[in-house]
Amino acid sequence: MIEVNAVYVLIARDFKKFVREKSRLVATLARPLIWLFLVGGGMSRLVSPGMGVSYIQFIFPGILGMTILFSSIFSSISIIWDKEFGLMKEILVAPVSRFSIVIGKALSGTIISVIQATIILLLFPFLGIKLSVLSIPYAMAVAFLLSFCIASLGIIIAAFFENLESFSTIMNFIVMPMFFLSGAMYPVKNLPDILKLLTKLNPLTFGIDALKHAIFRDASLTDFSLSADIGILVISSIAFVIAAGLLFERRK
Repeated sequence: MIEVNAVYVLIARDFKKFVREKSRLVATLARPLIWLFLVGGGMSRLVSPGMGVSYIQFIFPGILGMTILFSSIFSSISIIWDKEFGLMKEILVAPVSRFSIVIGKALSGTIISVIQATIILLLFPFLGIKLSVLSIPYAMAVAFLLSFCIASLGIIIAAFFENLESFSTIMNFIVMPMFFLSGAMYPVKNLPDILKLLTKLNPLTFGIDALKHAIFRDASLTDFSLSADIGILVISSIAFVIAAGLLFERRK
């Protein structure tokens, strides 16, 4: 059973921390802007997708995915802090289900990620991208689902670590491979077979592909069907939440 009050308290607590840490917002937004305008702008001189869009336009959904990836998965750092300062023990002894804790933490990371992704999404006029009235809420809905999926994965990873140093180290070996094996910088269909297989094991791949559906509305710019993208994100989210809940149950 999910306790709504417990979920709300966890969301409100993490959101207040986010609002107070303005440097965190600036740092999180700086990364995708650097990749979009510096890396994307430079690569656009060398690479052409040849699909009716410029390279910088092509990677725009991938940069949104990057924003979601870093913000969502690193939101689980709060779990490590809570472990180090003993607050997690107090949360775990509270008379609420472990799944309420997991969903509360996942939703808090999701809301923060969607806010940051929306800020980046609003840059579309400067890139020469034309979005319809429905495209923005459509993209935000996809961003919400992807954020929840990645935040849930971050909670699973955080469950195995007790201190910030070890968590930060292992995250560097997870986040960047997830990004580069997601079709964010190049079409999945153009990759070698072994890399295609790895991309299909990456939930971020399907989130970015769904964002391409929302932004471009052109099947030639996507790698999978929208139904496959949404279906895999939903299934992955459910699996991650169940796994995280079971891991927290073991911490009784």
